[in-house]
Amino acid sequence: MIIKLPRFQLSGLISLPNRLISHASSLSDPSYTQSNLNSSQYHSKIQSLTQNLHPETLINILSSTPDLNSSLRLFKWVSLQTQFRHTADTYYHIILKLGLASRIDEMEGFCTELMKSGFGFQDSDQTLVTLVDTFILHHKFDEALRVFSVMCFNGYKPSVSVINRLLSVLVEEKKGIKCVLFVYKEMVKLRICPDTETLNLLMQALFDAGRVDSVVDQFNRMHKKGCCANSRTYEIVVSGLIGKNVMNKATVVLNEVIESECDLDLRFFSCVLPLLFEMNECEMGLRLFEKMRSLNIVPDLSVYEVLIQYFARSLCLDDAIGLLNEVISRDLKVSNRVLVDLVNGFCKLNKLHEAKRLLEEHQVTNADSYNVVLEGYCQGGGYADVMWLFRQMVEKSITNSLSWDILISYLSENQRDDIVYKALTRMIVSGNTPNSTAYSALIIAKCKSNEVNDALELFHHVCEEQLVIDSSSFSMLVKGLCLNGKINKVVNLLQYGSYYGLSCSNEDYDIIMKSMSTLSESNSLLTIVGRMIVEGCSLSSETYNQIIKSMSDHQRSTECVLYLNRMVKEGLLPDAEILLISLSFLAQKLKLHAVLPAIHKLLSVNDHSLLNHAICNMLINGLWKEGYKREARLLLDVILENGWVPDATTHRLLVSSGFSEGDEDDTQDEITNILSEGFGEP
Repeated sequence: MIIKLPRFQLSGLISLPNRLISHASSLSDPSYTQSNLNSSQYHSKIQSLTQNLHPETLINILSSTPDLNSSLRLFKWVSLQTQFRHTADTYYHIILKLGLASRIDEMEGFCTELMKSGFGFQDSDQTLVTLVDTFILHHKFDEALRVFSVMCFNGYKPSVSVINRLLSVLVEEKKGIKCVLFVYKEMVKLRICPDTETLNLLMQALFDAGRVDSVVDQFNRMHKKGCCANSRTYEIVVSGLIGKNVMNKATVVLNEVIESECDLDLRFFSCVLPLLFEMNECEMGLRLFEKMRSLNIVPDLSVYEVLIQYFARSLCLDDAIGLLNEVISRDLKVSNRVLVDLVNGFCKLNKLHEAKRLLEEHQVTNADSYNVVLEGYCQGGGYADVMWLFRQMVEKSITNSLSWDILISYLSENQRDDIVYKALTRMIVSGNTPNSTAYSALIIAKCKSNEVNDALELFHHVCEEQLVIDSSSFSMLVKGLCLNGKINKVVNLLQYGSYYGLSCSNEDYDIIMKSMSTLSESNSLLTIVGRMIVEGCSLSSETYNQIIKSMSDHQRSTECVLYLNRMVKEGLLPDAEILLISLSFLAQKLKLHAVLPAIHKLLSVNDHSLLNHAICNMLINGLWKEGYKREARLLLDVILENGWVPDATTHRLLVSSGFSEGDEDDTQDEITNILSEGFGEP
């Protein structure tokens, strides 16, 4: 039974005789329809065959018959004629027609008939090989594999070149490891020795299937199969290992490459070198480049570019310029991104004039490269240099929106309000629409000039334009409004910012909280706090103190309890004055028991400036009134351990409470004795 493979489609071009290509093309042409022959047409073709019963006549009739079913009837009719003998060519035509029509099972039957027809292995086998190539040419790969399986099943050994052609299209179109392994296993069964190309294709398919260990195993066993690794082998293995992030194994193979005498070609270096630098394996990349030089292989543009970028980013500008001159001498042109990296290298070394001269000497007219130099002048040059370079860029028509953004940002940061709006107007007139970068710079400039109302109007305009300013300008605007006492506008601004994904830093929130402490709007303050928590901001001691004080001032006991407990739990200590205010407030509301977690933790701190004599007395008094007598006694112990004397109010409360509860006489007598001793009573 012949193995039936799953259907799939892929592309490939195989060299075939012109006659076969022409016939196959006519069969696959859309205009070649499958219309059934009527009775008279069919009998007419039978009559033609009867008059000239010859294989060539049958081939011509099959070629001119668009209806596949009629072609099959005609083929079977002549097969029954005792004086007619089929040839390999007649089988080729009917098999081809069936295959192109995707009637694989019938096609397989005729392939088997052909192999058993007695034409001789050479004719039968060559016909099937031609069919494999023809099906590949027309993207009929199910059919090509089925023909191949018939050949192998009947003991025919296809040549390695035939197998490689089939493997090549399967791998190139990534049609799955199962199909590739089927072909390879059939090859092994027939004891056909693979060549290096076969193993290269197998390893590529294994990489595509993610079977890295199998690739390494095949690579290490190549010599046992009588094959030597070539340049393509190393390209597949090294690039595959790097692509699968197995850099340690790739390094082993690369060391072998560098030390070997293998004839490496340009394709290997063009593939591997960029990958090494992309993976930041720069040392190995440089070693491989030296190997390339030793073999006198001239780099292509991709190799030149990755090396120039590496040297530029490493600030080895002499090496970068040397390679750039090689590129120019070969009439090649590097991409804009390479020039940007090269110019950026000069700017990092503060060689701004050299960077500009480089662009002029190489007649660069790309705005991206000039923008890098412009930014360099903005950061390290003077106002005159910036304006001089920008004027040249305008005169040469090499500005874009980013160029104007850089200039406006520079003018805004340096508070050149006299010309920043002129530049903005000129930008719009030149056809460049201001973007968020330009508006961000203008907002910063307005805030620095203390024109926060104008800055706020600009912000709303930006929102209307559906643009988003950067976080630094948003932060500057928030601070400006706070410092100018416009805290109500800050609350609204934060709501806008939340919608557009803008957030504040911890420092910004500290400023906001200080400003909000003057307001009587506790709800707004809690809204801000909630926003801080959602954004993942950590609340500082100062922020907690302001929240707790505000909640106490505004008689919000639940929130006061929440944030006092949370503050102490996070290991932060409240201000002593604010702690006293908040505990006094909670005592009035009979809520001291709710902050017992915080009180216990503060007791462990042993800081007398926090839980001092006065606060402890207040806590004992309050907790006793709230029914938490055990906790009150613990605090009494703290007072006595510290040598403090309870105040008169606490003394009277504990004594009177102790005598009134008969079920605790012994305990209360003990407390009375202790208190009496504390007050010096006999």
